[in-house]
Amino acid sequence: MSKEENNIDSLVEAVKKATSDKNASVYTAPDENVQATASEETSTDGADPGKASEETSTDGADSKKASDETSADEEMKDEDVKAGKNKKDKKDKKDELIDQLKDQLIRNMAEFDNFRKRTEKEKSAMFDMGARNIIEKLLPVIDNFERGFLAISEEEKDSAFVKGTQMIYTQLVSTLEDAGVKPIEAVGKEFNTDYHNAVMHVDDENFGDNVVAEEFQKGYMYKDTVIRHSMVKVAN
Repeated sequence: MSKEENNIDSLVEAVKKATSDKNASVYTAPDENVQATASEETSTDGADPGKASEETSTDGADSKKASDETSADEEMKDEDVKAGKNKKDKKDKKDELIDQLKDQLIRNMAEFDNFRKRTEKEKSAMFDMGARNIIEKLLPVIDNFERGFLAISEEEKDSAFVKGTQMIYTQLVSTLEDAGVKPIEAVGKEFNTDYHNAVMHVDDENFGDNVVAEEFQKGYMYKDTVIRHSMVKVAN
């Protein structure tokens, strides 16, 4: 065999060898891809626990966050309650102060009203006391007028002097009556120690038992108070 034929045979063998190597590499590639895919799936499966762990951590964080928010809400509610309580306490103190001032005002008004009534009563009592003193001093004047009228004779009754004196007497008695002074009825009335002062006793069939038969001095009252008792003679 010549040299050229040997070269051709070598070339053919090389081509066959290259072809077989190429086919081998072609069939091997899918195996590598499958292995790579399997490896990736395995890696993915391995990553899933981590992802699950991360999700679990996320859920725990969310739960913690929700718990924190709940705690924050409760704290805010507590603060609101405290603030409302403090406001209520302040309002209660204000209302308490207002009530104290109202009570003090009512007490002062009551005390002033009592003072006014007491003052008016004292003034009235002082006025009555002064009026009684004046009336007691005027009663003898009236007594003298009445005694003088008893001493006037029938001839002198029509004189201008007597008439003028009677007019003065009438005016004086009318003025005292307007002031609340009035005479005490005695003759023919039952004897009463509250109004009468018995100085004599007489048996007289014309009068009943314990009846005033005669009046020696007229008694007077000022309003509801006896200024002077009637001096009387009591029968039977």
